[in-house]
Amino acid sequence: MSTENKSQPERALTLQVKAIGLIVNPVAGMGGAVGLKGTDGKEIVDRAMSLGAKPVAPVRAQVFLSELKPVKSGVRLVVGAGSMGEDEAKSSGFTYEVLGVRKKETGAEDTVAIAKKMVDAGVALLVFCGGDGTARDILRVVGRALPMLGVPTGVKMHSAVFAVNPQAAARVVMRFLYEALPIREAEVMDVDEKAFREGRVSAELYGYVLAPYEPHLIQANKVASPMTESELRNHAAIGVYIIENMKPDVIYIIGPGTTTRTIGDLLDAKKSLLGVDLFYNKKIVANDVNEKQILEAIGGKPAQIIVTPIGGQGFIFGRGNQQISPEVIRRVGLDNIIVVATEGKLRSLKSLRVDTGDPNLDAAFLERKMKVVADYQTKYVIRVE
Repeated sequence: MSTENKSQPERALTLQVKAIGLIVNPVAGMGGAVGLKGTDGKEIVDRAMSLGAKPVAPVRAQVFLSELKPVKSGVRLVVGAGSMGEDEAKSSGFTYEVLGVRKKETGAEDTVAIAKKMVDAGVALLVFCGGDGTARDILRVVGRALPMLGVPTGVKMHSAVFAVNPQAAARVVMRFLYEALPIREAEVMDVDEKAFREGRVSAELYGYVLAPYEPHLIQANKVASPMTESELRNHAAIGVYIIENMKPDVIYIIGPGTTTRTIGDLLDAKKSLLGVDLFYNKKIVANDVNEKQILEAIGGKPAQIIVTPIGGQGFIFGRGNQQISPEVIRRVGLDNIIVVATEGKLRSLKSLRVDTGDPNLDAAFLERKMKVVADYQTKYVIRVE
């Protein structure tokens, strides 16, 4: 058989084995479903756990490694000790080298220490499972010393270093190994979590890292909506249309964003900018709710979900609205999802994206196109990728 006809797994045997670093932030993303908008700091982690939060990062890391298995003969993993990568590598059957010491509780200082060791170890690519906070920690010691790639695991992910989901991250790594993907500078952004919980977005650029570039598999950085007069009029027109078409005795689960907040403004209700709120018969009945509260509220009642895509990225689920979990979406039904976005936001998007954390649910979205309300009585049909 010629080299050209070999499959990727077979070709892996002929390649020089490359070292890929893997760091897992075991608490990343735990604040999402419980409505805490992040897990920076031990106090918030403890609070998330008290609210019943479940680990997200280990599961996402295992999905990533599972997708990478076809080429594991061409990969040598260099992983953080214990829950920071070792456990996931072991359960996935990879050959690996451990850096650091296993700890019951880990923090940012452990991420920084292991990242520094990976630079010294000369890994070809550093993959991390976390959010913007984890990207910031790694930036401090890695800088542009080696390329890095984020498996999206956090609550807020504004940086341009993340793959669109764990499966895409594995595909990027495989293409990095086989096809020498181009490397570009990627922004590392983060928001002030305290301000975020108070409904204020205070985003800051912390620097640039090197990252593999594959535009279909790597998310763009978040783009804020311009508050121009025409944009505000567009928000209002969308809000009026949604309100006129609200059905009686239906619970509306309304996600975060300036477009969706306008619905609350027009109903003279104080809807949170960055939280998920519940409306019933055109009145707000619960503010800034978490997954458990949503499930309790909808029970066996009819419900609809209203969301707006992330500017520049297109995500309608899985970025900043993890309270609307896979279970919530299934209870409500895909046919009862309303997407709203201004004309200006839509011009910056080629498609919509979902990253719910449930691959089967994500696949169900990929089989359909979504109607997007873009103005009064104006809808577009946009595909989900």
